[in-house]
Amino acid sequence: MQQYSSLPEQNCQIDATPTLLTTIQQLRAELWLESSLNQLQSDFNDCLLSACTTLPQQRSSEAEIFQILVNDLNHALNSSKVAIALFQPQEITGKVCYVSPSPERHSQLPHLEAVSKKGRKLRLKLDEPIELEDLQHLEHQETPSAWQLSDDSGGMIAWLIIATAPKRLDGDSAKGLEAQMKTQLVARAVKYCNVALAKLRQFQSCQQKSQYLSSSNRELERTNQLKNQFLANTSHEIRTPLSSIIGFTHLLLAQGYDPTKDRHQEYLNIIQSSGKHLLALINDILDLSKIEANQLEVEWGIVNVPTLCRNVMALVKEKAANKGLKLLFDIDPNVTTLVADSLRLKQMLLNLLFNALKFTTTGSVGLRVVAKGSFVHFTVWDTGTGISQADQAQLFQPYFQIANSTVARHEGTGLGLAVTRKLAEIHGGSVEVESEVNRGSRFTIVLPLNPVGDLEGIEGEVADLSSLPPIVHAPSSFIEILLVENDLNNAKLMQIYLEKLGYQVTWAKNAAEMWESLQNINPAVILMDVNLPDDNGLNLVRQLRENQQYSQTPVIAQTAMAMSGDRETCLAAGINDYISKPIDLPLLASLVAKYSNSE
Repeated sequence: MQQYSSLPEQNCQIDATPTLLTTIQQLRAELWLESSLNQLQSDFNDCLLSACTTLPQQRSSEAEIFQILVNDLNHALNSSKVAIALFQPQEITGKVCYVSPSPERHSQLPHLEAVSKKGRKLRLKLDEPIELEDLQHLEHQETPSAWQLSDDSGGMIAWLIIATAPKRLDGDSAKGLEAQMKTQLVARAVKYCNVALAKLRQFQSCQQKSQYLSSSNRELERTNQLKNQFLANTSHEIRTPLSSIIGFTHLLLAQGYDPTKDRHQEYLNIIQSSGKHLLALINDILDLSKIEANQLEVEWGIVNVPTLCRNVMALVKEKAANKGLKLLFDIDPNVTTLVADSLRLKQMLLNLLFNALKFTTTGSVGLRVVAKGSFVHFTVWDTGTGISQADQAQLFQPYFQIANSTVARHEGTGLGLAVTRKLAEIHGGSVEVESEVNRGSRFTIVLPLNPVGDLEGIEGEVADLSSLPPIVHAPSSFIEILLVENDLNNAKLMQIYLEKLGYQVTWAKNAAEMWESLQNINPAVILMDVNLPDDNGLNLVRQLRENQQYSQTPVIAQTAMAMSGDRETCLAAGINDYISKPIDLPLLASLVAKYSNSE
């Protein structure tokens, strides 16, 4: 039988064993490296996912990225000698901010040590200062002990420090391989950390942009709501006095003006009062627009403060008397003159006084003027309803109005306080407010005695008003009309006009009086104001329609709601027809005749 030769078994062991051991060590080292890096990458990913998905106050930060790096390297290297030092831009001294393991209590922090450039030991514990020069020395050693962590632009923000070499993986023969793997691990870990930090910053940047856009969208939405509210309120406020002006002018033209008739003088007084109210509203709107465009002109002059204040109090005296309120005035005798625009100062004081009177039902309203240093304080106070803290935060925003049951809805444009504060600022002053709910309010205009400014006067325009067609013919028979109207002047206008036409008109100024009147009369037509102090006219119409006795009674809405869709809203509530303010008297007569069968 043929014999085959082979290498001795012993020789095979001698030749093969070193290669096999090297391969096993290499595999173990690579497996350890990849496993450590995979764990690090997984922890970074979890951190970034948390940053994307959790609530803002729970989202991850750079601190968590740094702590993950420190903890995972500590675990992989089986060492507690790992730390991160943070540096401020352009600084040469940093501070150790992260160590591993991360203890719960400061007293348990380990003291980590490394050798500096000058051979001294570095104390690597939390909050310990460390020099950039020493870290650069550790970075450039044959076996590095420090590695830079950079931002998106490559600038250094922190240093990773490993103070001692890790344990060997397998005996003395593995020392070189171990050092090589350690270098690879740390280098790649630093790279992973930089990538994680870049992604976190990118997400935070996107989040900030998203929050900014969201905030901007909310602000735009709020501005749009305020704009719509302003347009609706302004429409109501302007049309109400216009209705009186045009209506009473029509009466005078139709009857032929006779200065000897008391009623004609009364008509003219109403026209004048409504015109002044309308002018004040328009001026507020124009003033705010000019102020915001830096186009408001101010006429500076020496103002006699006592005289101006007495004139202002005289203008509000009648309104206070009508509400049964005491009107008080107190002025420091040391206050005599002030450099200001007298017209604008009067405007500011009137805005505050009319607001005080509006929100005060019992007690008193007052103006107190005192000198404090180089400033004069004009304080308007009242014993009214007061203002909540929430409303005070929005008080000086344009178009904002306080919801209050003591005043008619939509009264004012919400511009008075905004204009007042801006006018005070133009004078180099300010407006302060103190208020407590049900305890009254104190508004103080603080103006310097000698403000810096050189602005000139303002200009204004007043539009002409045209008359209406002549009065229509009276009805042929007696017909009862129920007029539900909140505004005294408009109610008087319509009542006089309809009674001239032969109708019997009963006036109710609110919902309670309407229901009381219906117990005594059976009207052919109900004229319904939409804005009432104690209810909404549309709600009243719905209630009337649910009552069998009034389900078919014609209801005509007369309202200052004249925005797009308002007519449809009224008709949907069960109203038969709609007439907007200012009231077109011939049209009113035509509608009343149509629905009362008096044509």
